[in-house]
Amino acid sequence: MSSSATASPAYRSHPGPLHTTLLAGTVPLFLGALLSDIAYYNSYQIQWNNFASWLIAGGLVFCGLALLAALINLLRAQRKAGHPLTCFLLLLVTFVLGLVNAFEHAKDAWASMPSGLVLSVIVTVLACASTWVGLNTRPGAAK
Repeated sequence: MSSSATASPAYRSHPGPLHTTLLAGTVPLFLGALLSDIAYYNSYQIQWNNFASWLIAGGLVFCGLALLAALINLLRAQRKAGHPLTCFLLLLVTFVLGLVNAFEHAKDAWASMPSGLVLSVIVTVLACASTWVGLNTRPGAAK
């Protein structure tokens, strides 16, 4: 196996301030939804489920816009694999499962539990992972 001494960076440029803001905005919204689900699971107060629904909707807006920015960054990348592709795929899975979570939270009252809580955990972990990968700008970090 031969290795190249000069590795080309995955991005032509680092993610811009808007892209990083959108990536970082998904985490607190989905985390807030998870904490609201935990509060609802422990207290049976329906308002916590309503909070979670709104936080998931906000997280989906940020995630969708970050997904669009990741797609643009993927199309601009010199290599269509590695870091840009990983970031895009993680955001895509986060958005799809977040949408499923939003539909789950649209159910009536306690019908959204415990599947809504489980989905909130998964979506929060995926949002953290996609933000970690998306903000990691070292060229050889995520291959």
